[in-house]
Amino acid sequence: MFSVVFSLVLLAFSVTGSPVEFRNSPITLPMAGRLAFSNVTALVRPDSEARLAAFGEYSTHGRSDAYIRRPRIPLSQADLGGGFFGYTVEVNIGNPPTTYNLIVDSASAITWVGSGVPYLSRSGVDTRVPVVVDYRYGSFRGTIFVDQLSFEGVENFIVSGMPIGVVFNAQDIAINVDGVLGIGPTSLSLGALPNSLQQMIPNIADFLKSRDYISRAVVGMFFRPTSANPHDNGELTIGGTNTDMYDFITYTDITTTDPSSQYWGINQRITYAGEDILVKTTGVVDSGCTFLYLASDAYERYRAATGGILNPANGLLQISLQQYDQLHDLQFHMGGRIHKLVPNAQIWPRSLNHNINGRLNDIFLIVKALETPTGAGKDFVLGYVFLQRFFTVFDGDRRRVGFGRTAYTNIVVN
Repeated sequence: MFSVVFSLVLLAFSVTGSPVEFRNSPITLPMAGRLAFSNVTALVRPDSEARLAAFGEYSTHGRSDAYIRRPRIPLSQADLGGGFFGYTVEVNIGNPPTTYNLIVDSASAITWVGSGVPYLSRSGVDTRVPVVVDYRYGSFRGTIFVDQLSFEGVENFIVSGMPIGVVFNAQDIAINVDGVLGIGPTSLSLGALPNSLQQMIPNIADFLKSRDYISRAVVGMFFRPTSANPHDNGELTIGGTNTDMYDFITYTDITTTDPSSQYWGINQRITYAGEDILVKTTGVVDSGCTFLYLASDAYERYRAATGGILNPANGLLQISLQQYDQLHDLQFHMGGRIHKLVPNAQIWPRSLNHNINGRLNDIFLIVKALETPTGAGKDFVLGYVFLQRFFTVFDGDRRRVGFGRTAYTNIVVN
């Protein structure tokens, strides 16, 4: 677990808040799917910067004796030609409470606010500990506060002593949300505290478990595929899963292959029409990423098999109606089970084509290419377009990821 947080935050944990009326029970929150638009400037940066790998980047923080990984969140702001699709929850912070819409991000551990609605709490304690988080495009600088937190729609539940990053300088982060709710492994926060490089900030599940609000450091995510924006079509369960939403869960252990092992990384094999698209290899599950990414060679095999042609306006493969009718299931072999994306699950919702420089009847595939071939230790990314078809479990206690089929796994909605 986290080696836990620096002493200033531990001292601040003694700040009292309103008592919680139930403990050790999972907390279920509604999630809304929405397009979050990015700063156009961030989309036209030179390749040397814009092509920074989303995972596994390292930096010394300016210190030759501290070669450690800086936390990165692959919010794929360039994915949609100026925006990305993500899921948000409403979180109340402070007393009196201010409501923030936060992106639920499985590739970040730190919860932070201030990119939209400002932090105005009178109950927060400023630890004076600086925090720096870099994203694929942009970064934020801020300070760790300790404050109380509650969730919209969850009565009689107030968390005290929660460490929260408060932004005072955000560069090139122009998304129409207020911050991030971090559900990624706590170790991703390593290096985010410039003055305490070996210390970490716990993610929301680890923190709630450490305070006995929940009994398990487990997060469950459920989406209903949407063709509207925004739309309340999901739920987030912290501390367990909602068994009403899936058939059964099969789990895959976190991979030991770097850099994916630092995230919710797993091993799997991907096939299409009975042929290997991607041999068994390593990648990550990322709720903050829009599309399904494959290693460059696997992407080429998928492109050739589907007949897709790259559309320069949005970087997606485009197919005709006749080619759509000939699509096969895209199959993911993991955890002793085959999960599949049916043909309809492999295309972008046509009602949202206007958001990606497309026409209403255009058909775009949701598979994109990574910049590296198979063997880089990050050979796929399962983003929103995959996750919306399954119930997903991030189990921090047992270091594993699970998937279950839902009533919407095979639905025709796009």
